[in-house]
Amino acid sequence: MAAAPEPLPRLRTRRLALRAFRRGDLEDLVRLDTDARVMRQAGHARAVSRADVVAALPRICRYPAAHPGLGCWHATRRDTGAYVGWFILKYCGKSCDVEVGYRLLPEAWGQGFATEGATALVRYGFDTLELDRIIGVTHPDNTASQRVLMKAGLADAGWGRYYGRRLRLFAARRFDFGGLDAG
Repeated sequence: MAAAPEPLPRLRTRRLALRAFRRGDLEDLVRLDTDARVMRQAGHARAVSRADVVAALPRICRYPAAHPGLGCWHATRRDTGAYVGWFILKYCGKSCDVEVGYRLLPEAWGQGFATEGATALVRYGFDTLELDRIIGVTHPDNTASQRVLMKAGLADAGWGRYYGRRLRLFAARRFDFGGLDAG
């Protein structure tokens, strides 16, 4: 009997390996989402509890089955295997827009991993899924993430209302995407 296909394709960049989340990834996700510095950069007032992460992991694992090709990728360094965070390509809140995003551990900040992973997902979204448009959103003061989204090929599109908040909006269309090098 043939094995069931993976819920998300494995993706590789020059320095990152990305794969679907598994239930065994709980401690990685707890370490990330319970870090107040990480959550502050993501625009949240506080870190989430371990119980919140435990409840979220099954939803993360099920998302690709409901939305083929979309989901959250567990990201590790190819050289050391160390967990660095996650990258997403998913519907943005309750909208029809598909969003690229990421969340990284502080020790992975400032090394270009965010740009590398986000660019890989934008390329995958356009080249493989043939999405027409991909967006990224940030809270207004997160200039570092705004730069990452622009380096990943998205252009400043002003403001949008997502997740019940007014956020900075960045967008790219497939036919305008220049095929940036993901590393």
